[in-house]
Amino acid sequence: MNESDHRARYETRLARVLDHIYDHLDEPLDIGRLAEIACLSPYHWHRIYQAMYGETVATTVRRLRLHRAAGFLANSSMPIAEIAERSGYSSLQSFSRTFRAVFGVPPAQYRRQGAHSRFRPALSGDDQMSMMREVTIRSVEPMEVVSVDHVGPYMQIGKAFDALFGWLGQHNLLAGEMRMIGLFFDDPSVVEEQKLRSKAAVLLPGRVMDEVRTAVAANGGVSLTRIRGGEYAVLRHVGPYSDMRAAYEWLYGTWLVQSGREAADAPAFEEYLNNPKETAPAELVTEICLPLG
Repeated sequence: MNESDHRARYETRLARVLDHIYDHLDEPLDIGRLAEIACLSPYHWHRIYQAMYGETVATTVRRLRLHRAAGFLANSSMPIAEIAERSGYSSLQSFSRTFRAVFGVPPAQYRRQGAHSRFRPALSGDDQMSMMREVTIRSVEPMEVVSVDHVGPYMQIGKAFDALFGWLGQHNLLAGEMRMIGLFFDDPSVVEEQKLRSKAAVLLPGRVMDEVRTAVAANGGVSLTRIRGGEYAVLRHVGPYSDMRAAYEWLYGTWLVQSGREAADAPAFEEYLNNPKETAPAELVTEICLPLG
């Protein structure tokens, strides 16, 4: 067994840990249980996890819980005390302190004044002209991307990205110039959250695509997906991913209906221009790309 095979074994074991974390965010962190899931020694597995993923398992859990908490604050009326409890904090004060350290503002202020709030005047008609100028029309070349399917809340598509990056690592296909893309097929206002369909995808340099196709053909969990070329309306969003629902509502409900354009029969996609593991939520940059007919 060569070095690549050994790494693949560890990737597979730790992927099971990530799956469990995503599916049990409401539960206390049990290091012993995670070691069992990884089939690794409880004395050593978390060191392996940190070496391979660049953060401790506790940091992963905290990041995912706070990411979900921001979604609750931006997109629901759930009481902040309940959000704190679901995020694993014993007191509202400790939750508020940690949330502020990561997002730059306390939870209540984020709910009122987060990046999502800038779309409210435009949605109500008060500031439509300045917002209309934020959309650019861009010609996009057709793309073939390697992808992993995700079914469930869009806020948990990171689960599919983790699986995709694990697969790319196993096959030595990680590349510095790759582009991260998410494709979204359903409207969360009409489709049940647990049934929402999306894909986590990566656009790789052309020189490695032959290797990618060979590896994909031998693996049922990863696929190749075509993204249509043509004109797209592109809205650049700066801020946490949890704030983007309001951006979508404005892009479809205000910009599109006033632009005189028609949406093409193809899914919208998002391109993530920086890494959420290395970037403060307020500085995340995402381009929302709406295909036009």
